[in-house]
Amino acid sequence: MHEVRSVIERGDLFNRMIRDQWTEHLGRRIDVLAVGCGGGGDPFRATEAASGPGAGPGYGGARPMETRVTGIDEDLPALRRVVESRDDIDAFALGDLRSVPVPPRSFDVVHVEHVLERIRYAELVLDRLLNGLRPGGLLMVRMRDRESAYGFWARRVPAPLRRAAWRGFTPSGTVGPLPAIYEPITSRDGIRSFCLSRGLRISEEHTAVGGPALRGALGGLARLVCKLTDRLSGGRRTAAYDEVTFVIRRPQNQFARLL
Repeated sequence: MHEVRSVIERGDLFNRMIRDQWTEHLGRRIDVLAVGCGGGGDPFRATEAASGPGAGPGYGGARPMETRVTGIDEDLPALRRVVESRDDIDAFALGDLRSVPVPPRSFDVVHVEHVLERIRYAELVLDRLLNGLRPGGLLMVRMRDRESAYGFWARRVPAPLRRAAWRGFTPSGTVGPLPAIYEPITSRDGIRSFCLSRGLRISEEHTAVGGPALRGALGGLARLVCKLTDRLSGGRRTAAYDEVTFVIRRPQNQFARLL
């Protein structure tokens, strides 16, 4: 059984994942693939020290974690500007996520943040990212749920109207508007089915309310629309959350899915 929790800060969860992997690998460098680094999320800095039993044998006291972060994202002007300004990424590549280089079994952590809902062939892309994960590695997927009230309107509002209303509804400096594709995999059931079919274990699952339109000057109106949608749909389009975060582990044994 996976663990289901409510709201959690992305930075706290990400740092805990890094610490866990650092401890499991006895303090060697942790390689991170940051997918969606153009979205302007929290900095990828894991600078905390580990000490005591969790520091691994032979290290004797606190030892800083060492990470190398590689970023990839689509080659869109708004995303390129953000990626080129980041100082927390050691290397990056922009392009079609179906073909951008992802070396196989090269990363301990693959972090996918608000990417799946804005791309086509999302399942194919997720398979490519999974191929880049080392056995025993962690895949963290954070996405907007297409079945939530917020996700319903994000994919139903026409693109010209989204562009016209973006500045009025979102906080200043929010990157976008980006495409709103929302293929079937961008839902809780979609990710669960993906993991089941590939022998992956969901170790944690978190929900949150974080849609940018809920945090802007007209956020009150957006929240009202989501609550009405929830009520009129009988709860099928929930307003209780709009984004879901999954922590997924790739098995050490490549044949685990057959057992």
